[in-house]
Amino acid sequence: MMPGRAAFVLMIVQGVLVAPSFAEQTCDTSRYPLSSPTERFSDNGDGTVTDEVAQLMWMRCSTGQSWSGSTCVGEAAVYDWPGAQELAATTNASGVRFFNDWRVPQLRDLAMIAERQCENPRINLAVFPSTPPSLFWTASLRPGEGFEDHAYALSFGPEGVQHVAKTERHAVRLVRTAP
Repeated sequence: MMPGRAAFVLMIVQGVLVAPSFAEQTCDTSRYPLSSPTERFSDNGDGTVTDEVAQLMWMRCSTGQSWSGSTCVGEAAVYDWPGAQELAATTNASGVRFFNDWRVPQLRDLAMIAERQCENPRINLAVFPSTPPSLFWTASLRPGEGFEDHAYALSFGPEGVQHVAKTERHAVRLVRTAP
């Protein structure tokens, strides 16, 4: 084998052997109860749930995934911030989810479904299955001069809340005010 090729093969093998693996979700309720318990949500039977406390209806799946009747299948799609806003407009125009007032959530809305007692991901997987532990866009803009091109994103992983450039690509979960 040629020396360059051997080094390339070794790099691939090392990459495979040290590639990160994702652990299963863990929740610790030894000190505090769940912040987003399953009982707080009503299953609407159509791939949506209603948060009875916040009076918000959520799509159970991240955009790009589809509801199978029991779980979310597929991969979460990622969008830049303008693309996330356009996604909501397109969803509303199509009537796909029976309503025409879906929106990208405000930071306070998305934070309400984050499960503070769990990690990897920090969300109730019984209510929002197959949610990746990654950043999700919010409609909340970063205030202040020089931040016009930033918005807030909330991570269901370890990153928490971040203000990020609107050109970055992140996942989206749509919400609407419950009737």
